[in-house]
Amino acid sequence: MKRALASALVSAQFLLLLALALLPHGTLWPVHLAVVFGAIVLAVAGAVFAVLGMLGLGPALTASPIPREHAPLVTTGVYGLVRSPIYTGLMICGLGLVLLGASVWHLVAWLALVLLLAGKARWEERMLVAEHPDYAAYGARAGRFLPGMGRLKP
Repeated sequence: MKRALASALVSAQFLLLLALALLPHGTLWPVHLAVVFGAIVLAVAGAVFAVLGMLGLGPALTASPIPREHAPLVTTGVYGLVRSPIYTGLMICGLGLVLLGASVWHLVAWLALVLLLAGKARWEERMLVAEHPDYAAYGARAGRFLPGMGRLKP
């Protein structure tokens, strides 16, 4: 059951990202050069942050929110800033796609992605607390998606 839920969450996350890339463009705001530039900056920055998160995990990296058994707890690099840099990067990248898309459907898909990743992060963190005795202290000092925001209560 746990693995099925993990697979469903990962699939939903990729479907929402795909929707952000493929939804028809809207007219909520004009998409001029400054908007395109901002969207590219956000998409690239988000992708870089997500990749840094993936590289930082090393042997603990898994596509599933279920932590690998006996994998080390990573608290350095981008993980020293936020606990979920891969999710943060996906949200930032998605926001860039929203800017380009300029539609209500892009906003809805992005909000659904944010809510999905927030729920996924909370579930993942409960498992990490059970797996790593030091996770609670780490969570009390590092924000969930943004530095200083969403820290765990000590």
